[in-house]
Amino acid sequence: MVTAFVMVKANTGEADRLRSEITALEGVESAHIVAGDVDIIAKVGVETPAAVKETAATRIQGIDGVEGTQTYIAMD
Repeated sequence: MVTAFVMVKANTGEADRLRSEITALEGVESAHIVAGDVDIIAKVGVETPAAVKETAATRIQGIDGVEGTQTYIAMD
């Protein structure tokens, strides 16, 4: 199992809607609206690093209103 944290920058006023859409994606364990440089942090749990890429770079970035993402894979 690979765990990753995806930092999501949202368009203004879109964080609540995006959190709901991100949480509904397969492989996303949770998503939280946060204060700071990003708007949402999503925890992803999938089988392979390639599945992390699919979830972050294709599914999350493909949602209208997402400005960008940064992905961090957990090492423990």
